[in-house]
Amino acid sequence: MTILIVDDDAELLSQLRESLERKHYRVETAVNGELALDKIFAVTYDLILLDIMLPRLDGFGVLKQIRQAGLNTPVLMLTARSDVEDRVKGLDYGADDYLAKPFSLAELMARIRAMLRRDGKKSPVLTAGSIQLDTVSRAVTQGGKLLNLTSKEFSILEFLLHNKGGAVSRFNLAEHVWGNDFDPFSMSNFIDVHIKNLRKKLKSHGDMELIRTIRGIGFIIDESG
Repeated sequence: MTILIVDDDAELLSQLRESLERKHYRVETAVNGELALDKIFAVTYDLILLDIMLPRLDGFGVLKQIRQAGLNTPVLMLTARSDVEDRVKGLDYGADDYLAKPFSLAELMARIRAMLRRDGKKSPVLTAGSIQLDTVSRAVTQGGKLLNLTSKEFSILEFLLHNKGGAVSRFNLAEHVWGNDFDPFSMSNFIDVHIKNLRKKLKSHGDMELIRTIRGIGFIIDESG
């Protein structure tokens, strides 16, 4: 499960990322509304935690644009405002839930679990060919046989499956898997090494090569053979 947190409070972002990653969620962050939209339109998220008070474009503007684009990703609004008017406005724009700051971590986690359970449009199991990846149990099987993937290999495969049929850039893939720890100068070959190892593990008796390289762009999960 991948969650995008949109907030310009660096300390809060760090705390939420650490807490959610301990619960085995994959976390990405954005510090302003424009960056949030760039990420939302490039990546498929399971849930968005969206602050209202943001630089460049506020949370209402972000929410309005993603709903107008037809994206139904669950959105939990986070704000220091407690006005009923703001809450109604957020819900009218398409927010799924609303949590006022300061909030307890336990309450936030409960809201997240409830929202992900309610999101019946998405299956926790991602598939391609004979591959099945369970985003909840973090188990990957091929033809019913359990595969032993490293955490990085799992994250790469999960990200590609979330974007199945669409090209994923090397930059977006690296940012998703390594986050702010990725250094394009010293770690430029990390993606290729992990993709190579992942392909070896996924390849079996005549099964098609699912991960295809698009030269100059990145990778795609391709079921066309």
